[in-house]
Amino acid sequence: MPLTPSHIRKSLPTLIQLTLGAVLAALSVETFLAPNNLFDGGVVGISMILSHLTGFSLGLLNIVLNLPFLLIGLRELGRKFVLKASYSMLVFSLCTMQFEHLSHATNDTLLATAFGGVLLGIGVGLVLRGGGCLDGTEVVGILVNRRAGISTGTVVLLINVGVYGAAGFLFGPNQGMYSLIMYFIGARVIDMVEMGGISTKAVMIVTENGKAIADQIYLRLGRTVTYIPAHGYVSAEAKDMLYCVITRAEVFELKEILAEVPGSSFATVSEVSEVIGQHITTDEAVELAMASHYSATDN
Repeated sequence: MPLTPSHIRKSLPTLIQLTLGAVLAALSVETFLAPNNLFDGGVVGISMILSHLTGFSLGLLNIVLNLPFLLIGLRELGRKFVLKASYSMLVFSLCTMQFEHLSHATNDTLLATAFGGVLLGIGVGLVLRGGGCLDGTEVVGILVNRRAGISTGTVVLLINVGVYGAAGFLFGPNQGMYSLIMYFIGARVIDMVEMGGISTKAVMIVTENGKAIADQIYLRLGRTVTYIPAHGYVSAEAKDMLYCVITRAEVFELKEILAEVPGSSFATVSEVSEVIGQHITTDEAVELAMASHYSATDN
């Protein structure tokens, strides 16, 4: 599909958000974290450790190590997500190369931990809010969440514990513990930037076109939807009410679904502290959606 001025105008705010987030994250890494031997989590953290040990460029290592995760994401999560993730990672990596020679913001480890975590959290939060990501471990977290029901945050945290353990072993326990504190500060800021406190979100949608929205949620997010017939209080018109539970990384895609499906609709997104019980698997959800779609087409 060729790009039109309308498409460009629609995509420009998201592109700016992804760019700004990646630049801020790179600035945090090169001016606060790396000079003080503090490490981010995930692939970025592994790249930072390898850069310290080998002298190779952090940006180049980050691109090489993230490439396999992007290829996995292309098959499992779709082209749109991977394009945004690839763009964000490329901007982040190029900026780390450019910022390598900037003067250190501070040599105080505690200040670097606090301010570096805040700046990194703002950057990563902006990228996630724009529908991208800076780290391949987030791709792993989303896939494990969809297939095993383990929250994205838990998967990423387990990976990061290993990264920080390695950092503590190689550079001393103090650096590992400071890095872990920085991670928790950054994670909280990410939640604040994204306008949500935790990974899991409950969504309530009131719409005139519930069938189409439910099908798209099945197909694109792999999420089951509870369908509740309803009526407007003033108009007394029949409405569809949909309820589903998604991860914070899927909120952006849900917004796009609501914008694309015709008809009036609005949604509320709230925090979920815990999910209890069995969920339909992603593969089962997609199969049901496809069967429903083709059944409606045949009729």
